[in-house]
Amino acid sequence: MHRTLALLALSALAAPAPAQTGDTAGRPAYRELLRELVETDTSVATGSCTAASGKIATYLKAAGFKPSEITEFVPDGFPLDGGVVVTMAGSARSAKPMLLLGHIDVVNARREDWKRDPFKFVEERGYFFGRGTADMKALAAIWVDTLARYRREGYAPKRTIKLALTCGEESGARVNGAQWLAEKRPQLIAAQFALNEGGGGDTDGKGRLVAQTMQVGEKSNRNFELTATNPGGHSSTPVDDNAIYELGEALAKVRAYRFPVRFNDTTRSYFAKAGAARNDELGRAMVALSRNPADQGADTVVRRDRGLNSMLRTTCVATMLAGGHAQNALPQRATANINCRIVPGEDADTTRAALIRAIADPKVEVKLVGRLRPIAVTPPLTPAILEPAERLARQHFPGVPFLPTMTTGATDATYLAPVGIPTYGVPGLWGDPDGNGAHGLDERMEVKAVYAGRDYLYDLVRAYADQG
Repeated sequence: MHRTLALLALSALAAPAPAQTGDTAGRPAYRELLRELVETDTSVATGSCTAASGKIATYLKAAGFKPSEITEFVPDGFPLDGGVVVTMAGSARSAKPMLLLGHIDVVNARREDWKRDPFKFVEERGYFFGRGTADMKALAAIWVDTLARYRREGYAPKRTIKLALTCGEESGARVNGAQWLAEKRPQLIAAQFALNEGGGGDTDGKGRLVAQTMQVGEKSNRNFELTATNPGGHSSTPVDDNAIYELGEALAKVRAYRFPVRFNDTTRSYFAKAGAARNDELGRAMVALSRNPADQGADTVVRRDRGLNSMLRTTCVATMLAGGHAQNALPQRATANINCRIVPGEDADTTRAALIRAIADPKVEVKLVGRLRPIAVTPPLTPAILEPAERLARQHFPGVPFLPTMTTGATDATYLAPVGIPTYGVPGLWGDPDGNGAHGLDERMEVKAVYAGRDYLYDLVRAYADQG
C-alpha cells in the first residue's frame, strides 16, 4: 500500500501532534504485542504468517476469547501463509457485522542493508523501528489489542465485530489471504463494511499534523508489456527498422500521453476542501478543477504536484526494459513493462486502448500481463461511516482537518468489494513526509502516533459497534 504525497498541501493548517492521553496503563501490553509481531518474520522470503497468526490466536484466547470464536486458516498448498479470523458477537440482530481487516505479511528485508536488524523491535529517538511497524503491524496490533480490551472490560457490542488478519498483501504472487477468504469462506468475513489500512494522518516533517484522512477508494494496479519485434540481422549492416528504436519511440509517446482528469465523489470533495484551505495558486487551481475538470490552466498548475496529479487521473509509467540478444546482432525483440495505476471508472481495457492510441504503431504489441487484482470499487461517502470518524477526529486531534481521500496505491480492499463489503481506510496513526521507510530501509513509526492512533481507533470501533 502507498500513501499520496498530496496532503502536504495542507501544511499551513498544521496543528501540533496531540499530547499523550488515553489508556496509558494498557500501553506496555500493547507495546509487547507489537514487539512480538515485528520480531516474527512474516516476509515471503524468510518468514511465516502462520506463526504470527498462531501467536495472535493465543493472545486473544488469553484475553478471554473462546476457541469457537477464533478460526485459524491455512490455504491449501501454502503452509506458511496462514491467517486468523475472530468474531465478537453482537447483541442486535438488526445490525450487520463490521470487519476489521489487516495484513500481517511484510516486504522482504535484508539484514546487510539495514542499520538495525529489520526483525528486531527497537525504540529509539521517539520511534519504533522494525520491518512492519509502518506497514502495517502497528495497526494490526491495534485491532488485536482493541478486541482484547473489549473482552477484558466486559464490553457487549450491539454490532458483531469481526477481525481478519491475512497474509499475501505484500507478496500475493504466492497466495493472498483476503482473496482466499472472499472466495473460499465469504460467510466467515461477511460484513456491512470493513475498516482497513490506507487512511491516517500526515505531518509536515516537523512534528505537526497536517491532516487526518479516511481512505474512501483507491486506484487499481495493472501492468502492460510493450513488445516490438524484428527479423534482426548482422549489426554491420544496420537498417532503420530496429526493434529497440521502435520500442523507444513508443515509450516516448507513453511518457507524453496524459490521461484525462476523472473525479469521483471522494476526490472531488478532497480537491474542493483541501484547495479551499489554502491561500495560494495551487489551492485556487484545486478548487477550480473540482468545479470544472476541463480547466486546462488549473490542470497545468495542479499536475506539478505528483501526488495530486496521480489522484486526478490514471497514470502509466515504464518500469522495466529488455532488448536484443547479442552485442553484434540487430535486435529481434525489445520489451518494456508499463505499470498503470487506474482511477475508478476505468479498467484494463480502457487503459490498454488509450495506450494503443497514444503509441499509434500497430507493430508494437500492447499486452496485459501479471497478477490481476479486481478493479477497485469506490465505496460510498456514507454519513454513518464518515460522521463518527470525523467527530472523534475532532476530539482526538483538535484543529486538524479531516478529509476523505483516495489512495493512489492498492490494498486488500479490492478483494472485498466483489463480495459486497465496502472498505474504508481508517484515520488515526500518522506518518512522516518521507514515508517512514515503509517498503524500504529502517522502517519506523513515531511512538506518539502509534499510541494516539490506538486511543482513537479504540473509540472509533466502539462507535460503530454501538450502532444498533
